[in-house]
Amino acid sequence: MRYLISRRVTQIVIMGLYIVAHLYGIKMLEGNLSSSIAFKTIPLSDPFAVLQMFFAGSIITMDIFIGALIITIFYGLVGGRMFCSWVCPVNIVTDAANLLRRKLGISAIQKRIYMSRNIRYWVLGLSLVLSFLMGLTAFELISPISILHRGLIFGMGFGFSVVLIIFFFDLLVHENGWCGYVCPLGAFYSIVGKYSLVRVTHDAQKCTECMMCKEVCPEKEVLFMVGKSSQTVKMGACTNCARCIEVCGDDALNFSIRSYINQNRS
Repeated sequence: MRYLISRRVTQIVIMGLYIVAHLYGIKMLEGNLSSSIAFKTIPLSDPFAVLQMFFAGSIITMDIFIGALIITIFYGLVGGRMFCSWVCPVNIVTDAANLLRRKLGISAIQKRIYMSRNIRYWVLGLSLVLSFLMGLTAFELISPISILHRGLIFGMGFGFSVVLIIFFFDLLVHENGWCGYVCPLGAFYSIVGKYSLVRVTHDAQKCTECMMCKEVCPEKEVLFMVGKSSQTVKMGACTNCARCIEVCGDDALNFSIRSYINQNRS
């Protein structure tokens, strides 16, 4: 459970820093998940939000551009989709829905609806098109991430309804429905992090093919090599949540630094 605890601590600490900055003026991290200032100096901007601003025709100031560049480089080289599992507050909501589903056995009776994971990429593209046509950051207007973030800081209000919709959608309609199939921000980071360095690696010699990893993985297709060969997860869709590592009793899955040299030789 060490990774789960680490993820929750990270998410709570990040949100806590935003809250104390607003309530008490302790400005270690000020702003929101779309645009922030760390230690009153370092700009941090959501690159997908900035991309929407660009398509909407807004002027991108240098500090916003630098903030987006910092985040893009970090997730592009190091984190992959770690934002989804280590930072995003909606992840706590969807994980709670998944936990309750398993406890109640709802998966056996939930309504079966086919959804393609490519939907999130279509939503990403649609967000940019609508931003261009409307002259507004289209997804930011309705983003559950932004709504939940503002609600935690300023009071939930309508945001509580959005949280409930996401929770019951994942609980009753489709497993991992929002994060795995709809959210364009997750799609964006999967593209940015396609070649990130921190990766889950599978050791086939240790694997007993219990498939527990695939049962808990929110992006099951990234573990295509389990039971087949020793490989590093190559797909950007992996959130590096480490659920697979935690449930693997064979120690066949672990984090590693991606080696492009070895991959090219193979």
